[in-house]
Amino acid sequence: MARDNKINLPSSGAGLTRYFDDAQSSISITPQAVIISILGVVVILLLLTSF
Repeated sequence: MARDNKINLPSSGAGLTRYFDDAQSSISITPQAVIISILGVVVILLLLTSF
């Protein structure tokens, strides 16, 4: 009969970390929104430097 001794050894994944999809962030931003906001900031900066 096998014993129930559970020994936790340090992981030897060579620096690799596995992330699972079960953790959901409360903030979700689409890639399109990021690109549009970056372009908006660039346009505002160009307008401010031209005056």
